[in-house]
Amino acid sequence: MELKLDRLTKQFGARIAVDRVSATLTPGVTGLLGANGAGKTTLMRMVCDVLRPTGGQILLDGRDALELGDEYRALLGYLPQDFGYYPDFSALDFLRYMATLKGFGGRDGRVRSLQLLEEVGLADDARRKVKTFSGGMKQRLGIAQAMLNDPAILVLDEPTAGLDPKERVRFRNLIAGFAQDKIVILSTHIVSDVEFIANRILVMNKGAFAMDGSPEQVVAQAEGKVWECHVDARRAEAMAEAMTVANVRYATDGHAVVRVVSDACPMEGAVVVEPSLEDLYLLVFSDGVER
Repeated sequence: MELKLDRLTKQFGARIAVDRVSATLTPGVTGLLGANGAGKTTLMRMVCDVLRPTGGQILLDGRDALELGDEYRALLGYLPQDFGYYPDFSALDFLRYMATLKGFGGRDGRVRSLQLLEEVGLADDARRKVKTFSGGMKQRLGIAQAMLNDPAILVLDEPTAGLDPKERVRFRNLIAGFAQDKIVILSTHIVSDVEFIANRILVMNKGAFAMDGSPEQVVAQAEGKVWECHVDARRAEAMAEAMTVANVRYATDGHAVVRVVSDACPMEGAVVVEPSLEDLYLLVFSDGVER
């Protein structure tokens, strides 16, 4: 299966939200990484046929996805940033209702709903009303509804918002297993969500793709631009104000190790260190300016 974005564009009045982006997606996890306002959600909504493009095409195995209509939408699973739910439904009733809307009710819908509640860690809360759930529990329920129809194309927009670290690990393991023969697009501004499970990363900024490659290829763009500086604690605080600082580790003796992302050496004695995906993110989006 191949999903091709061909010069996809979306314009709202005079503002271009997505600017002629092109990419060919195949099974595996594609992480769409970018700051808030970079155009990620608009792109995801076009992929899911919620928004019509101003220009360009979405092609599924060479066929225009929008012309395929229901045939294309039946292959989709979608978790938007804010998914709708019925607060007085139990988690199980909500999933069974969504299964019916997706074309398989009855026993099959119940079995699939119970399976997914188990996978997202909500089996013990299946009969609780959704309105009693925490934010993280609602998000896990949203992930379950997106996977109900075993979609060939799964689109997740900020799926781990509100999840605690343990829940995030569960989510990553779930998606990594699911994506072996499916196209998964994971849109986020949280680096750790994609760092360990994405086969490919698209870095989006100002409506366009700034970088495209494997995690290793993308991180390599920050080689020679990440530094560690050993300074006193007072100097560390000043550096955090004046530079793009990824991390500060304070010691008990009043000194600190400051990790700085910079094209040039930030100070005498600074040492170049191995970059991470988070460093690359800071390099691209520091001060809201694409490098």
